[in-house]
Amino acid sequence: RGGLRWSDRREDFRTEVLGLVKAQMVKNAVIVPVGAKGGFVLKQKPGDRDEAVVCYKEFISALLDVTDNIVSGEIVPPEDVVRHDGDDPYLVVAADKGTATFSDIANEISEAHSFWLGDAFASGGSAGYDHKKMGITARGAWESVKRHFRELGHDTQTQDFSVVGVGDMSGDVFGNGMLLSRHIRLVAAFDHRHVFLDPDPDSARSFQERKRLFDMPRSSWEDYDRDLISEGGGVYPRTAKSVPISPQVRAVLGLDEDVTQLSPQELMKTILTAPVDLFWNGGIGTYVKASSQTNAEVGDKSNDAIRVDGKGLRCRVVGEGGNLGFTQQGRIEYAATGGRIYTDFIDNAAGVDCSDHEVNIKILLNTAVADGELDRPERDELLAQMTDEVAELVLRDNYDQARALNNAQAQAASLLPVHRRMINDLERSGALNRALEALPSDEELAVRTESGLTAPEFAVLLAYVKIVLEREIVGEGLADEEWTTDILVNYFPTPLRQRFAERMGRHRLRRDIVTTVLVNEAINRGGISFVFRVVEETAASAADVLRAYVVVREVFGLRDLWDAVEALDNKVSPELQTAVYLDTRRLLDRAVRWLVTNRRSPIDVPAEIARLRDGVARLLPDLENRFWGTEREAIAAHIESLVERGLPRDLAEQATRLMYSFGLLDIVETAQAAGRDVDEVASVYFVLSDRFRVDALLSKISLLPREDRWQTLARMALRYDLYAALAALTAEVLGSTSEDVPPVERVQEWEQANATSIHRAHRAMGEFDESRADLSALSVLLRQIRTLVRTSAAV
Repeated sequence: RGGLRWSDRREDFRTEVLGLVKAQMVKNAVIVPVGAKGGFVLKQKPGDRDEAVVCYKEFISALLDVTDNIVSGEIVPPEDVVRHDGDDPYLVVAADKGTATFSDIANEISEAHSFWLGDAFASGGSAGYDHKKMGITARGAWESVKRHFRELGHDTQTQDFSVVGVGDMSGDVFGNGMLLSRHIRLVAAFDHRHVFLDPDPDSARSFQERKRLFDMPRSSWEDYDRDLISEGGGVYPRTAKSVPISPQVRAVLGLDEDVTQLSPQELMKTILTAPVDLFWNGGIGTYVKASSQTNAEVGDKSNDAIRVDGKGLRCRVVGEGGNLGFTQQGRIEYAATGGRIYTDFIDNAAGVDCSDHEVNIKILLNTAVADGELDRPERDELLAQMTDEVAELVLRDNYDQARALNNAQAQAASLLPVHRRMINDLERSGALNRALEALPSDEELAVRTESGLTAPEFAVLLAYVKIVLEREIVGEGLADEEWTTDILVNYFPTPLRQRFAERMGRHRLRRDIVTTVLVNEAINRGGISFVFRVVEETAASAADVLRAYVVVREVFGLRDLWDAVEALDNKVSPELQTAVYLDTRRLLDRAVRWLVTNRRSPIDVPAEIARLRDGVARLLPDLENRFWGTEREAIAAHIESLVERGLPRDLAEQATRLMYSFGLLDIVETAQAAGRDVDEVASVYFVLSDRFRVDALLSKISLLPREDRWQTLARMALRYDLYAALAALTAEVLGSTSEDVPPVERVQEWEQANATSIHRAHRAMGEFDESRADLSALSVLLRQIRTLVRTSAAV
């Protein structure tokens, strides 16, 4: 599925389409199933719409002529076609540049071919979701823009900010984007016809004028009311020999005092490098490359004269509503200077995501139409009623991916060895072409110990991790497990959940939808390296990691915390929100490893939730009061630090409890094995945890290096040996002491019975405090604690 473009780049259309294919491949992370791109160029009549329709029809018909169909529920191969692949009836064409109004034409061809998708074949038609009316592509990119500005301490929806851009108000992405905040101060823009300059705009009045132009069919900057342009500004044709540069324009574009006029090409380059808050790209073309690249390497001759280098940009944020505005190397170069940018395929993914939702919704509803449960007009009315909720579901993906990238940047330096191993692993498997995606070599990564990967590089890694996981998981049987029904149902808008939930289980793309949704959520929440690290450290299957993720999320109620933190956007610092997210990841990482290590594969998700949730729910609400001594002090200090940074106290307490709650799994497990009440087990467990300074030891383990897989495995082994020893000691105390005494006295009774062994363990801990906290010292100490478990059990 993907867009078919009517290109106007006669000489470079192959390069253009190949670039779009590359961008589309990484957008596949959020759509079902994978996507592609196509294009055509008119050589004889370049601007003739009738000729374009003829070519479009030929193109679409040819695709359908070699595509499998479904007739009466059975796959029917195309006639006179030799197939070298398996059955594959899925083919969808999406709107693209030049062909946005052709969707109904494509659907007519589909129905003439009796293609099983009917009018689900081409999204965005008269009975579909019009991207320009919804503004969905621009709104998705705006989620990235808002995220970047939040990181800079600026709220785009309540505070003015300066903008330059490529495009005009008649365009979908540029026009919709420039209406997404009433606080935009658009100081300069250009398209293929004009250059617009407004050095000191009034944000409210200019918003209204942009809205007027957006609503005017085929408007251009020439239609802008000159009375509303601030002093020194104007609208100039790109064909002009020169453009006068006023003092006001010089100031806002950061030009030297002696500059009084520029050619249109020079002016457009100056606009691209203006010292503003936001550069919004809604145009067609590649405007920014890396200084190490030549224009010939970019492959967009029409913009060679105005192209600039990434390091030359002076804007604070880039929003890529359009595709291919930057080369990937250009993005990386800009990001390395401190600029805030993701990639085009992250920013503008909402368009393909919306098309994908439309197709999958129509596939569902068309079965109801075929069975007489719904007629076509009712279906079309229902589609229209769900427009706003479909947009919300799509924009959620943009929000989540932007948050995931910011969380990744917070750990860019500390997890660099892991990211290096991930890139190498993807490359070895053949899933990733490192050079093609402009990812750094091992030698380049070796000098990035203080910085790690940039956001554009993380964006590529994020997409490939998801794509590879989806390919691996979709055939594993996970999506066929009954508990995944909720994932499938929640993919669709509310009216469909209420009326057609039973049909969803028979959706032809059910497995693909479940897999895509689950993989996206787990990676967005757990982190880009989440699944990779668990698999690397435990040899578990990726499918079991995802099952364990769901168990942990439900047992510990993580969604409640995540929702509460998101509600604080623009109320507390993004750094504080990120800190809370990363704190919950510590629990997620450890609890998932515990599950995949201690349970048979495949993990029974509903059974494990039922087994663990009640016990955890009993202990978690007042967890901070169950700890003792220095550990209780550490928890209290962490709560206060979050409160001092601005987090509401109840949320600070909830987040801290979760961060320290991993031991509850061992407590619940021990209680069930021993037939004891979880409160009784917890009371002894936390006394012992304080006695053996478990929290301090865990902190020491976390400081150990993880440069390679073996160091990582050693860290994990130490951590889980420590937890296992603590659980075993708890069981010994419970089984060998009086039940009718307080927990501290029970532990003291046990200590008296094992005084010699405990003395040796405490002496080792004292020696450890005075030694270096390296792997060997920690290993010796853990051996003493494990010996204590054995000798205690033998007494």
